[in-house]
Amino acid sequence: MHDLILAIDQGTTGTTAVLVTRDSRVAASHSVEFPNYFPAPGLVEHDADEIWTSIRLAVTAALEGIDPDRIAAIGITNQRETSLFWDGSTGAPAGRALVWQDRRTADRCEELRRQGLEELFRARTGLVLDPYFSGTKAEWMLQHRPGVAAGAASGQLRYGTVDSFVAHRLTGEHVTDTSNASRTLLFDIHRLQWDEELCARFGVPAACLPRVIDNDAVIGTTRGVGFLPDGIPVAGIAGDQQSALFGQACFARGMAKCTYGTGAFLLLNTGEQAVPSHTGMLTTVGWRIGGRTTYALEGSAFIAGAAVQWLRDGLGIIQTSAEVETLAASVPDSGGVSFVPALAGLGAPHWRPDARGVIVGLSRGSTRAHLARAVLDSIALQITDLLDAMATDAGSPLTELRVDGGAARNNLLMQFQSDVLGVTCVRPTNLETTAMGAAYLAGLGVGFWSSPAAVTEAWAEDRRFVPAMSGTERVNQRSRWASAVAKA
Repeated sequence: MHDLILAIDQGTTGTTAVLVTRDSRVAASHSVEFPNYFPAPGLVEHDADEIWTSIRLAVTAALEGIDPDRIAAIGITNQRETSLFWDGSTGAPAGRALVWQDRRTADRCEELRRQGLEELFRARTGLVLDPYFSGTKAEWMLQHRPGVAAGAASGQLRYGTVDSFVAHRLTGEHVTDTSNASRTLLFDIHRLQWDEELCARFGVPAACLPRVIDNDAVIGTTRGVGFLPDGIPVAGIAGDQQSALFGQACFARGMAKCTYGTGAFLLLNTGEQAVPSHTGMLTTVGWRIGGRTTYALEGSAFIAGAAVQWLRDGLGIIQTSAEVETLAASVPDSGGVSFVPALAGLGAPHWRPDARGVIVGLSRGSTRAHLARAVLDSIALQITDLLDAMATDAGSPLTELRVDGGAARNNLLMQFQSDVLGVTCVRPTNLETTAMGAAYLAGLGVGFWSSPAAVTEAWAEDRRFVPAMSGTERVNQRSRWASAVAKA
């Protein structure tokens, strides 16, 4: 009996395998971490074989005691923008993947801007010229890694984001979906195809690019995987943030979600219209199912949960990430301390890869608790900037924000988010919305669920955070934040 969907959620620091039932319960899940590599300041890399090992271990552990023949389909969701080349015959990576946080192509992006090309890229891809995106990463690998350019031109080497690599390892097919393709600087989001001119500017050969498919398309079936039986349909792919938007059942125009993970990502459903941004937001494909494309506006804060990890690993202020809420709650506020987490530059709406983190407002009375509180506040204040800009582009203010991701468990952070936004934040009972989105897309692809309406019925609310901060205090908080950002 095929009564389970397996979602593979491949993230920046680990992989989670989730088994989902027909009534949207999580039957089992398991997470496995893998290393990040930092060869020099601003450089971030992954070993794709280690990513694959984390998938094998996570899936095997999640399936312990469960017959894998029960799996009706497999969905994939992934860290976006991270990209790599690999051998089409053996699957062996041609060097490490360059992670979305990697900033080595910042000078190249600035060069393209000086050439007056920013508007060309924005008009066709909905993106800005920033090393965050995959195009300049592909160009760098083609130019700096021996044999990659020749292998890509001949078609021996495949290029893609992590979803493509995982799909190829599972099925042998070389594909990506519309949401991941829309994050590469190589894809025309209006024509929904690779753009020949943009690919040529980065020297990316058509022979190495994946075929772009709808998000609920059946890609193929598992073959020769080893830890899964042959013949399971792989039937849904979406980049992690679009997958979370889908998993939060934000199907109507004007609905929005924010995922608090390593970074924080705010997406607003704009329906079938690709709304151009005049405030530094991104226009992106949400998903394409049933022959219809849904677009979204997106704002990204590169550092969110990673700031808490920095408190833990970089400063040793806490021993575990979970401790930050208790420590921050031990003081009534940040004591005038502001932290700008520009540890990997600033994303939207600033787009300043040269920005660096700053701590402002320290006094003799400042403690590690005040810094912890300032770190949590900074996550929410970044999202507030994004939402202001997004509301300007969309032409209407947001009335509700759905929240998810690991840091959404932090009640102190979620209340402060609601307070500084002046908007109700709604947390679902299931915070694994990224994995759920992939599961839903895979299930829709094989008829496990009949329609998105079934997803809406399954979505359930856990708690609402209602604004309790005075208007004066909200203005003061945001003014102090703006002053600190200017110093970054």
